Amino acid sequence: MTTAATTPPEQAAAPPPAPLRGRLAVVSVMLGIFSIVTTEILPIGLLTSIGSDFAVSDGTAGLMMTMPGLLAAVSAPLVTMATARVDRRVMLCAFMLLLALADFLTAAATDYRLVLVSRVMVGVTIGGFWSIGAGLAGRLVPPASAGRATAVIFSAVPLGSVLGVPAGTFIGGLAGWRTAFVVMGVLTVGVLALMLLVIPALPPTQVTRVSVLRTVLGRTDTRFALLLTFLIVLSHFSTYTYVTPFLEQVTRAEPALITVFLLVYGTAGIVGNFVGGSLVSRRPRTTICLAAGMIAAATALLPVLGRWEAGAVALLVVWGVAYGAVPVCSQAWFARAAPDAPEAASVLFTTSFQATLAIGALAGGAVLDHMSVSAVMLLGGATAALGVVVTVVTGTGSGRLGVRGRRG
Repeated sequence: MTTAATTPPEQAAAPPPAPLRGRLAVVSVMLGIFSIVTTEILPIGLLTSIGSDFAVSDGTAGLMMTMPGLLAAVSAPLVTMATARVDRRVMLCAFMLLLALADFLTAAATDYRLVLVSRVMVGVTIGGFWSIGAGLAGRLVPPASAGRATAVIFSAVPLGSVLGVPAGTFIGGLAGWRTAFVVMGVLTVGVLALMLLVIPALPPTQVTRVSVLRTVLGRTDTRFALLLTFLIVLSHFSTYTYVTPFLEQVTRAEPALITVFLLVYGTAGIVGNFVGGSLVSRRPRTTICLAAGMIAAATALLPVLGRWEAGAVALLVVWGVAYGAVPVCSQAWFARAAPDAPEAASVLFTTSFQATLAIGALAGGAVLDHMSVSAVMLLGGATAALGVVVTVVTGTGSGRLGVRGRRG
């Protein structure tokens, strides 16, 4: 079988940096992912305001979610392979600079087409940074601390939902949506400065090739991870992208209350992240099945119970806990399917996740423009329910993850 990496003597992995610098380096990568996640999903809380400013529909404004996902899906393998021999520190910093420029371009845009150009830049950043940064913990801290460092890095995903979207919505309500993107640009520049100070030189130790990706894709566990990721992430982003219009039109919540609702959702996501992370290695199918089932129930019931504020917030808590577990579960399936090719696993995880995010946002926008926001929720619930069916019929929930990771 083709190996995942070649390690020339002159590019042998350097020992981890000093403990304090290593921890700061991990934090800087986490903050980088936080900036990326927040910038990517920031339009969710500002969708109506941005659409109104450019006189486009909510569905068309949803392209701000579709564009980064599509570009991330394409750039993840292309950028990773094209820059395989470039110092990983240089690449991480380059992506942070690109993200800052994208934020400032969005804030200054006078035409919606410029906004979409900036979202292309965001997409390239997502694909490249995630594929490189997600597996760097083991090079920044001693092996005994690698697991904890990885958890810290991935905590940026729910933190982006908890702090990023509600904070952006709050800033947008006070000073306009453009100000929210200016703030994100300034934060990203700060993260870039921190990376330059604390991340050591990281010469590449792996060269991911097309043949490696093809080999990993041929494995049963990888194909199962791809299918589940598609169904559950499709369900989530086809609905969550348009949760603000739902809360405005159906729940009839005030803007300040919507910010609170999104904060509650994000807090529930943090809980789901850690609960899912603790369960997935022991009962992977049960964990992902439970998450999909909770998303299905929450989204399908929103058009009924979400007419009242209490019902809406209760379902958002269920939804938040469920989706908080999804990224860690999905990433775990990909990682265990390819223990011999970690960067290839990260590329496939990033590509599948971001492509499905884009498809979900696009599909939800089409349904919204031609039907209603309640129909968006119902169809999303049906898709998540299909994920439950697939999980149940393909095996039991008792098996441990990845015992057949090398099947091809």
